Amino acid sequence: MEIVYWSIISILFIIGFAGLIYPIIPSVLFLLAGYILYGVFFSFEPFSWFFWLVQSLLVVLLFVADYIANMIGIQKYGGSKAGVWGSTIGLIVGPFVIPFLGIILGPFIGAVGAELLVNKRDVKNSLKIGFGSVIGFVSSVITKTIIQLLMIAYFLIVVL
Repeated sequence: MEIVYWSIISILFIIGFAGLIYPIIPSVLFLLAGYILYGVFFSFEPFSWFFWLVQSLLVVLLFVADYIANMIGIQKYGGSKAGVWGSTIGLIVGPFVIPFLGIILGPFIGAVGAELLVNKRDVKNSLKIGFGSVIGFVSSVITKTIIQLLMIAYFLIVVL
């Protein structure tokens, strides 16, 4: 039965990593579900207040890193808040409209469209800002992957 339990926990963690690419999947909730199921299946004893404090701080860092990476990517290339919002909307909608490529094209098209429509920028600058949104997204995914790996590594250190 132990193999089944660990398999379920592992599947939850894998789904959490899928949320890095598909932002509609709440990554942190799947990681949390894995921790809680470990407690239900085995024991909550390893989870001290310090464990929950570290995990909570890493969750905060995850959200802050996500926002900052996207914002810096767009603003470094001259984008505005409208570009950030357009990129975010494109990130959520893109994978559903254009499967597979939508994860990259969505933020790009969203940022370009927002800059063209809201800020009346020229096409060249808007495309540059769209490129910045893609850079921000990729940076965000890399950063969040590292943080989630740290969260799972700390979990494994505590329970094993």
